[in-house]
Amino acid sequence: MLRLAEVQSLVRVGIITGEISRLAPLLLGGRYPERRFAIHERNYETSLVAALVTKFPATVWLTGSRFVTEAAHSFVREYPPQAPCIAEYGRTFPRFLSSCPGADRTPYLHDFAELEWHVGRVAIAVDEAAISLHELSSVSADALLDAGFTLQSGFCYVRTSWPVDELMKLYLKDSAPDHFSIDALDVWLELRGARGEFDINRLDAAQYAFRKSISDGRSLGAAAESALLVDAGFDPGQALAALVAAGLVTALQVRRNKS
Repeated sequence: MLRLAEVQSLVRVGIITGEISRLAPLLLGGRYPERRFAIHERNYETSLVAALVTKFPATVWLTGSRFVTEAAHSFVREYPPQAPCIAEYGRTFPRFLSSCPGADRTPYLHDFAELEWHVGRVAIAVDEAAISLHELSSVSADALLDAGFTLQSGFCYVRTSWPVDELMKLYLKDSAPDHFSIDALDVWLELRGARGEFDINRLDAAQYAFRKSISDGRSLGAAAESALLVDAGFDPGQALAALVAAGLVTALQVRRNKS
C-alpha cells in the first residue's frame, strides 16, 4: 500500500502534468474517474493563469490579453509553484514572457513587466516606525561607517535599459496618445509603496548606487564607495540624512568592535 506522502506526490504530478497512469487505480467511485480528476487539473491551471494575468494588468494593456494569457498557460505548465504563498508566484514571469514568440516586437517588454512586478510587491507593504536624526547623531562617525541600515519594506530599486516608467505612468493615467516613441535609455528607479499606494521616482546613478547598496544590506562605508565611484562629488552624509529625515530608515545596526 502506498504511503500518504506517495499518494500526495502522485496527485501533484497528475494535476501539474496530466500523467495519472500510477494514480488511476486509486481513483474510486462512479464512472470515468480519470475524467473527474481532469477537472482538478483544469481548475489548477485556470486559477494560476488567472492569478498571473491579474498581477500584470499593465502588461496586458501593453501587449494584449491574448499574448499574456497564452504565455501564462505555458509558464504554469513549465514552472509550477514551489511555495505555498501564491503572492510570490510569477517572479520569473517577466523574463519568460519576453522570451515568447512575438515578444521581440516589444524590446522593452521584460523591463516593463519587471517594473510592474515590483510595483505590485511594494504596494502591499506596511510602513514601520522610522528612526530619527537624533538616533543617528548619537553614533560616532567611525561606527557609522561600518553600520548597516534597514529601509521600509515597501522599497525597491530597479535599473532598466528603457524609460518604462513613462509607459507605466501612461497606463496609470489611462491615456493612450496617438503616437508614442520610446528609445533605449538607462534609468535608475526607486519604488516606494504602502497600503495599496505607490510612487515611482527616478534617481541619478550615484543616488541609485548609494540607496541600492543600503537596501541590499551593505554598510554605509560600502554604499558611499559605490556612489563615489559613480560621482566623485557625491555627499554620503547628506544622502544618509535625507533618507532618515524622510522616514525611510527603520533600523540601525551598529557593529561593535571586537576587543
